[in-house]
Amino acid sequence: MAGTEDEDAFVQYGIDDKPPLGKSLLLGVQHYLTMVGANIAVPLILAGAMGMPDAVVPRFVGTFFVVSGIATLAQTTFGNRYPIVQGAPFSMLAPALAVIGVVTATPPEGIVAWRAALLQLQGAIIVAALAEVAIGYLGLVRRLRRHLSPVVITPVIVLIGLSLFNSPDIVTADQNWWLVGLTLVAIVAFSQYLGGRSKIFQLFPVLLGILVAWVVAAALSVLGVFGPETPGYIDLASVAAAEPVHLIYPLQWGTPSVTPALVIGMLAGVAASIVESIGDYHAVARLSGMGAPSGERVTHGIGMEGLMNVFSGVMGTGGSTSYSENIGAIGLTGVASRYVVQIGAALMILVGFVGYFGQLVATIPGPIIGGLYIAMFAQIVGVGLSNLKYVDLDSSRNIFVIGISLFSGLAVPEYMRTVGSASAFQQGLADSFLVGPLLGADIVANTVYVIGSTGMAVGGIVALLLDNSIAGTATERGLTAWEDAAEADADFTSAYERFFR
Repeated sequence: MAGTEDEDAFVQYGIDDKPPLGKSLLLGVQHYLTMVGANIAVPLILAGAMGMPDAVVPRFVGTFFVVSGIATLAQTTFGNRYPIVQGAPFSMLAPALAVIGVVTATPPEGIVAWRAALLQLQGAIIVAALAEVAIGYLGLVRRLRRHLSPVVITPVIVLIGLSLFNSPDIVTADQNWWLVGLTLVAIVAFSQYLGGRSKIFQLFPVLLGILVAWVVAAALSVLGVFGPETPGYIDLASVAAAEPVHLIYPLQWGTPSVTPALVIGMLAGVAASIVESIGDYHAVARLSGMGAPSGERVTHGIGMEGLMNVFSGVMGTGGSTSYSENIGAIGLTGVASRYVVQIGAALMILVGFVGYFGQLVATIPGPIIGGLYIAMFAQIVGVGLSNLKYVDLDSSRNIFVIGISLFSGLAVPEYMRTVGSASAFQQGLADSFLVGPLLGADIVANTVYVIGSTGMAVGGIVALLLDNSIAGTATERGLTAWEDAAEADADFTSAYERFFR
């Protein structure tokens, strides 16, 4: 079902629209650049934790981009068909680091530690992802959907938007704040102040903002104003020194290994990823001028994410999930075209295999990524709050549920960061009065730590429990108005119905 007239007027290209190829290429690059920081950060964090040799890291990063591109094509073609980029998940990073820590502490004989850790990580992701496939395609998430009111979805989307407010690319102590500010000001100027003067500014504010900041940073680097130790320095020589082509193929690191205890921890990461993805689906539907996603669309979306997580495990990466970054780009540009995102996915695959392109993208410095994050994720916070238009805000129970969910979603992950690691958290639980033996068990402690480290999972769980246990009418909770505007199951056509019937 279509959204309101205001929403439809904002959308420049709807989900089914196909802009001209040249314009779509630039718009696809723009979508791709919004998520490049995170899709590089995750493999670099994992490679550092494993002690992966420097010579192998570019191929490892390239594999993430190939998997991201293929997963995006699969999701936009056969899954939920929303214009959402798929990429390396932060929600599965904590259990991945736990797996690596366990394996590298006592690596098996006859294999180097980093490879042993990666093979165990692959096995844990593959098995945990099979559970996600079942959860999706068996309709378990669809049954949960009837308990998801705007009171629950709002904190989840808002916490997705707030998830990177403390990213090192934004708050590091020696931050190059003027470069962060230049990026942010350029994006705001192109999208909000100049958008009405030119279609170019309206459609490409993110791309233009990154380009302006990158050119300035590159010029200052060449002139010697920025040195290698300066945040914002761009090493252009690294592009020429990159490998021309990376050979990337399934099982390139060896045969995955499966250890049940490590799989359990990864299941917690998958659960957090599912919660985040449901929030992403609602956010992109709202920005695309559509009603809330139907149960059928959510079912196919989560099921496909599970299949692509299996694929990512086979290829040797750290998982795959829907990305919030390009949803923020939709909010700034009004470009919600599935075709554009698919063009961007094809470019991701190309960048993964071609070393020069990948290295050029990798030269985008942290301060520019930080300015991008502020613009993108602030937009998602606003989208989340906009769902409150369906809710009775004079209701004290609604205010209470939303407030405590947001506070919990910020405070609990901060506590987990203070604790520092899953093992430290486990030790603290083991010393708890009376319930220590239960809470200190590996499975329980790791699960609680992973979910507790993911703000949108914490906020979503708290909101779900309170909203469905505290008395409130359907109208009061926003369910009545939301259902009136929601997409019907019949409005979504699955891949099977489109290709085989």
